[in-house]
Amino acid sequence: MNKTASVLALSFIFGCLAIAPAQDQPQSGHKPPKILVITREFVKPGRTGAVHEKTEAAFVQAFASQKWATHYLALDSLSGKPRSLFLTGYPSFEAMEKDARAVQKNAVLSASLDKAGFNDGDLLAGIDGGTFAYREDLSLHFGEGADIPHMRYFEISRYKIKPGHDKDWEQLVKLVMGAYDKVPDVQWACYEVVYGNQGDGTFLFFTPRKSAAEVDKAFAQGKDFEKAMGEDGMKQLRELSASTIQESENNLFMFNPRMSYVEDSWVKADPEFWTIKAAGSAPKKKGDAEAAKK
Repeated sequence: MNKTASVLALSFIFGCLAIAPAQDQPQSGHKPPKILVITREFVKPGRTGAVHEKTEAAFVQAFASQKWATHYLALDSLSGKPRSLFLTGYPSFEAMEKDARAVQKNAVLSASLDKAGFNDGDLLAGIDGGTFAYREDLSLHFGEGADIPHMRYFEISRYKIKPGHDKDWEQLVKLVMGAYDKVPDVQWACYEVVYGNQGDGTFLFFTPRKSAAEVDKAFAQGKDFEKAMGEDGMKQLRELSASTIQESENNLFMFNPRMSYVEDSWVKADPEFWTIKAAGSAPKKKGDAEAAKK
């Protein structure tokens, strides 16, 4: 349902984006890609979990068998409609084009993907996609990268901006950025829609989280934010929010290693989470080998 975001909703959503402990991040993190392709699969009731993971494992195995250079991260929704997101990053549109053409030219891979897509389609109520461009100017403390392989959640906030209010929107975000820049351990990455059914004026904000405890911590950030903004800043924020934002939404997604095709560096960084599970299979039990001989 469409609604005009109030300043309280805005500060809460940005506040939820805020927590990402800087002391736990490596000096060289995983920087956000310039181009982000997002595929959304809306899963039928009763077809989520292991059922969907089984069909998605076929895609992972197809790419792995070809040692494909392009990787993707799978997320499952913990709010809203049952759906899975598949995030694929590229350094440029040219790189995205080369990857697509390479898939088309690889007969073995294309056949495997077609078969996997046919089986996966039976579980889906719908599918769509969009292409987004990284907005470094509207991102906070994300340029140095983030320790994504050790994260478990993405909190994603979506904003739809009223037509003709691009400059007001940038002013609003930078106003919020200025306040949160004074609050410790804050970062987010911003993407703007380029192609897809999200429509012009759609912005996505991503924050990675290691645990749900960080979500709990975010609720306490409101007072720090208001203090940093000051009375005049909060008044300006209310005015810009009312005139600029058409609708907003905040959702939580969990990483799914069984449906993700990630880089080797991710597996090496956190093998307990990514190894085997990333290939879509569960760890073998002690008696499995003996049972197989019978």
